[in-house]
Amino acid sequence: MSADSRRPRPALLGAVVVLLIWLVVAGLGGAAQSKLTGVQTNDNSTFLPENAESTLVSEAVARFASSDSLPYLVVFTRADGAPLATPDLESVGRFAAGVPTLALPELGDGVVLGDFLVGDAPLVPIPSQDGAAALLSVPLDGVTGTAASGETSALVEGADALRASIEETLVPAGLSANVGGPGGLIADFAEAFAGIDGILLAVALSVVLVILLIVYRSPILPFAVLLSAVFGLSAASLVVYQLAVNDVITLSGQSQGILFILVVGAATDYALLLVSRFKEALHDEASAWVALKRAWFGAVEPIVASAATVILGLLCLLLAELRSTSGLGPVGALGIAGAMLASLTFLPAVLLLFGRKVFWPFVPKLDHVHAEDVVGTRGIWGRVADLVGKHPRRTWVLTLAALLAAAAFAPTFTASGSTIEETFLDDTDAIVAQRVIGEHFPAGSATPVQVVVPQADADAALAVVTADAGVESAFIGLVPPVSGAPAVAPPVVDGNVLIQATTTAASDTADARDTVERLRSDLDAVSPQALVGGNAATNLDVLDASARDLKVLVPTILLVIFLVLSLLLRSIVAPLLLVAANLVSFAATIGIAALVFEYGFGFTGGDPAIPLYGFVFLVALGIDYSIFLMTRVREEALVRGTRPGILVGLAVTGGVITSAGIVLAATFSALAVLPLVFLVQIAFIVAFGVLLDTFVVRSLLVPAAAYDLGPPVWWPKFLRADLRKDEELSPIP
Repeated sequence: MSADSRRPRPALLGAVVVLLIWLVVAGLGGAAQSKLTGVQTNDNSTFLPENAESTLVSEAVARFASSDSLPYLVVFTRADGAPLATPDLESVGRFAAGVPTLALPELGDGVVLGDFLVGDAPLVPIPSQDGAAALLSVPLDGVTGTAASGETSALVEGADALRASIEETLVPAGLSANVGGPGGLIADFAEAFAGIDGILLAVALSVVLVILLIVYRSPILPFAVLLSAVFGLSAASLVVYQLAVNDVITLSGQSQGILFILVVGAATDYALLLVSRFKEALHDEASAWVALKRAWFGAVEPIVASAATVILGLLCLLLAELRSTSGLGPVGALGIAGAMLASLTFLPAVLLLFGRKVFWPFVPKLDHVHAEDVVGTRGIWGRVADLVGKHPRRTWVLTLAALLAAAAFAPTFTASGSTIEETFLDDTDAIVAQRVIGEHFPAGSATPVQVVVPQADADAALAVVTADAGVESAFIGLVPPVSGAPAVAPPVVDGNVLIQATTTAASDTADARDTVERLRSDLDAVSPQALVGGNAATNLDVLDASARDLKVLVPTILLVIFLVLSLLLRSIVAPLLLVAANLVSFAATIGIAALVFEYGFGFTGGDPAIPLYGFVFLVALGIDYSIFLMTRVREEALVRGTRPGILVGLAVTGGVITSAGIVLAATFSALAVLPLVFLVQIAFIVAFGVLLDTFVVRSLLVPAAAYDLGPPVWWPKFLRADLRKDEELSPIP
């Protein structure tokens, strides 16, 4: 009878049942995963808290217009740059008249764009003063237009229909037109995230597969690990979809992309740790069943502790004001939970069924090779452990100095908001439209500042708005007055009127945000009830909310991580060391990123949420590797003493943690396939930071500092193994 045959029949039957359960979960979760794109929200205005000033204005404007409009702005020019002639304007007019009749076949037979437009007024293009352009506003209903219909919406299909009609009717006549404005921009976001579940997952899994094939040199084990990640993602997607479709959480395209990467990266990391312990145990155990039990119980504590740290850190995001950030919290937490469950149930079931053969063709032998045999004698990590043991203080001092030098550039990191042109890696149709509008119309005409003020204070408020240096023009009401036409009384809702102002600067610029800040301050003197909104105000409120979230969440997450580590390591000093090391690593990563983004990639702006996202992923995920290291160090130190335990722990975890770091860095790098600057920046920050944690912080800084401290690293109690060797030390009650 072979060693692997010594597996109890009930255990084998249990493994089969576990696999069948996961197959059901995978089927249900896969169907839900394909629907996630249809329940995304990618509009900044929907991310703000309900009491944000721009949100209150948006709600008030919807009451003035009896609907919430999300307009496309179509800008027309001649392809040769010449002024628009009379025949050109006639062609543009015919195009505008036909917009409501544009078919949206993806939404059903007979469905046209006019079914989703606000009001019945004819669409009239407005010529520019220089005569070289015309601008058409197509007011899409913000509610019905953005409602999901399968994997698409009227907003997306409408933008596609407008662009197809332009190619068919205007381009042959020598005209050029671009679809932009809020509607066009959100449609471009939807296009950027289209197929995210397929493209991103395929890239991430392919990268991980290559790495696992190199690590394991086995055709079986890598696919078992990948299936574990896919099944974990299916379980998470099943719950996330239900929460998003019932408006319990806000799911953005960014959150969905990060969910995929988190699950694949975390599941692979947990699998690497479990498989490493299983392989190690097979060298000592004849029975694969006994070896698996030993490996599972050895890996469950660090895996659960690691997952709990990340889950609790992510759930801290629920305290954020920005709903895109708070929505990422439960989305990411569910992803990590799915990865943990799959790694601790599905993967062990596969390992049990295959036994030693899962490592074929390099099957572990029963040779009783132990961890202590590698320190200073075999392999690169044995030599690294030997270096740390011989020169601990020199190692951590030089490492810390290098990290602090990199961290010195962190204050130069730019995350004060980005313009539309800085949002995508390449120009989209909406970006080109914004640029053309700025060349021929007042820069802020596409998205005016909106002021809601009591009717009695309307004239005084209008005077203040008009006098502001950042305002081109302003009027009271829904439509500007027409010269020579009789005056029309502006609508009054709840005793308030609406003032609309065109800014001299585009609404996505810092100058426009400065204008909003001045108007809010100046209008307070006119009426405390005055509210300033619009796109520029939304961007300002997002910046303010992001700054507040960073101040609140960073200390909260640090406290949560410290408490988890204290419980795990039964110490106060060791957790302080780990948290401090990861903070230095994060600062160094941000410093390097600032240099790379400015001088390497040429990025001139950054989303205000980037520092917070980077902090969450690097500190919460980066602490994983220190957990993997220090739990093994403590396990070895209980028998050998602290300093020998540190060296053995570093040597035996070096390979698996390095592999895990490379896998996580590679999976986050997959975010760069999406054409958004935000995700490219996050991909670089996390990938570089994880590698820094893996190769520098966990390999040199933490073990060297802990070795230099010695037994007091476990304060307030010392380990018995240390007491036997250092009788002068005594436990602190």
